[in-house]
Amino acid sequence: MEHDVVIVGAGPAGMFAAYEIATKGKGKLSTLIIDQGYDVDNRKCPVHNYKMCTNCRICSIMSGVGGAGTLSDGLLNLRPDIGGDLMEFCTSDKEAWDLVNYVDSVFLKYGAPKEVCRGDVDDAVDLQRRAASEGIKFIPITQRHMGSDGAPKVIKNFKEDLEKMGVKFLLDTHVKDIRPGKIIFDDDSSMSPKYILMAPGRVGANWAAEVARRLAIPTRHEPIDIGVRVEVPAFVMAPVIAVNRDPKFHIYTDTYDDFVRTFCVNHEGFVVKEVYDGIVAVNGHSMTDNPSDNSNFAFLVRVALTEPIEDTTAYGRSVVQQSTILGGGEPLIQRLGDLRMGRRSTWVRIAHSNVLPSLRSATPGDIAMAMPHRIVTDILEGLEKLDEIIPGVASSSTLLYAPEIKFSANKFQVNKNLETPVENLFVAGDGVGLSRGIVIAAANGLLAGRGILMKAGLLV
Repeated sequence: MEHDVVIVGAGPAGMFAAYEIATKGKGKLSTLIIDQGYDVDNRKCPVHNYKMCTNCRICSIMSGVGGAGTLSDGLLNLRPDIGGDLMEFCTSDKEAWDLVNYVDSVFLKYGAPKEVCRGDVDDAVDLQRRAASEGIKFIPITQRHMGSDGAPKVIKNFKEDLEKMGVKFLLDTHVKDIRPGKIIFDDDSSMSPKYILMAPGRVGANWAAEVARRLAIPTRHEPIDIGVRVEVPAFVMAPVIAVNRDPKFHIYTDTYDDFVRTFCVNHEGFVVKEVYDGIVAVNGHSMTDNPSDNSNFAFLVRVALTEPIEDTTAYGRSVVQQSTILGGGEPLIQRLGDLRMGRRSTWVRIAHSNVLPSLRSATPGDIAMAMPHRIVTDILEGLEKLDEIIPGVASSSTLLYAPEIKFSANKFQVNKNLETPVENLFVAGDGVGLSRGIVIAAANGLLAGRGILMKAGLLV
């Protein structure tokens, strides 16, 4: 059966695009969402639970209905400039904020917690002041935390409502290629919808870049973030968590003046392994009903390259490959004190720490052998600065897992409606470089959905 609109990717960009097309288009455009992953209830590896191994066909953390955010904490950063920049596609601050509020209202409609994570204003100002005194920028954000246990319930409700509105889903299905007006599958069968939306998520970034190359769609390389996931006792993070659930700290290091940031703070959460597209890395998640004794967060160094080599993705993959070799196919784990002393961690040394690792399928090793000296220096200096704001975060017992890497997909060049130079081919979300988080990806989907409706003459 042919459809008017086919969306590749069932993450927030794809689902919100379908929502907009179904509600604003009043059912006049038949819509199909395709994803290589599984339905919400089937997005756990039966052997490894949230952790996926190289023997699994795909990583359920990264693929499936709801996208990567569904099983990695489900935190909504309710700002138009976090996780991307909506002002690229909006004509005013109000329009950008209206999109964020619209996205938030849809999540609330399907069961996201009504309570937002927003600490006392005076406490936030005080934390900003203390951070500024150390040369650190703290960014207060209103956030809504669904949790890795709550987010699947919200996404399940969302999907069921889309199906009631006539949206179809084709899961466990890989799209091999996209050509003008045509979607081609692994068995060379095809579909020819009127409109195509590519929203493959971060897991499909390399695939999307290849499609862009074949279709001569202009793209550009974006900076990437390379670093570690830091794990500390939960009580260390508790004071700043009281101010912001996922506190954002931006730091410039002394030696290289490089940009380092905290990202994806999981209070009372767990470190997990992430496997996709030949990459073995780490991530984190937390659940509302199953807290751990630890907190974890990504600590990332921004890497931008200029000529003669601008391919940040290739560079990042080379770093990951080094770590994977040294870890024997597993992530590396090291005490911060051992990294400072230039020695490899062992399980015996890790046992001396006052934090027990939440991820055991990691290999004790030496991160300095896997990552470039400059990145290691940035991590050490950045954590020392952060320790002035969060005492204990740079303790010798602090655990570091590597690699944590956030690839920025090649950024597609699009118009305000997110349409590419290939007519009726639209793109949205993390996998095409237009967002770096749930809320902005969802807003991308709304914009692309409206763009499709405009092309179809269903929206002025």
